[in-house]
This record gives sequence, structure tokens and C-alpha cells, in this order.
Amino acid sequence: MSSYIHSRWKNAPPDSPVEFFSEMDNSRWETRKVEVFAGGRLGYASKAKPSNGSTRLAIIPLPPLKDIASQIEFEVKEISADQFETIWKRASS
Repeated sequence: MSSYIHSRWKNAPPDSPVEFFSEMDNSRWETRKVEVFAGGRLGYASKAKPSNGSTRLAIIPLPPLKDIASQIEFEVKEISADQFETIWKRASS
């Protein structure tokens, strides 16, 4: 079963994404990802399309939510499949 997270990078460098939406498998490998940049540009990647510009899937499984949340530069929360699908459709259309 997939799980979904949304994270915000509080002090992202100017050309880096400021938000990340990730769909993960049971082993926490990303299967789809959307990145949101400060200007509103969206990037996406999936197993079927490994890269759209600079956006790529993680090369290691994502850490547990509590480990990400313990880093002060990130805010992270679980989101629903529907919330992920909404941003995925915007990015990949």
C-alpha cells in the first residue's frame, strides 16, 4: 500500500524546490514525486518517467516521518492519496 507525504523546505536556496510531494511504496521508495519551486513551477518524476527536468526520484528509501520532522529546516506531514493525486495531475498535465 502506498503512503504519501508533503514536506516544505523552510530555507531552500533560490533555484531549489520549496515543497515536495512524495508517493512511497511499503519500503519507503518513492514511486512518484512532485516538486514545487518558489515561482510556482512544478516538476515531477515517476518510475515510468524518471525525470522531468531536474526532478528525480530519491536514490534511497525516504526516512521515517519523525526523522524528517526532526530536521529544523523541514516541515513534513502525511497527506491523503487524493491530495497527492490533485498535485500530481497539475504537475503532469
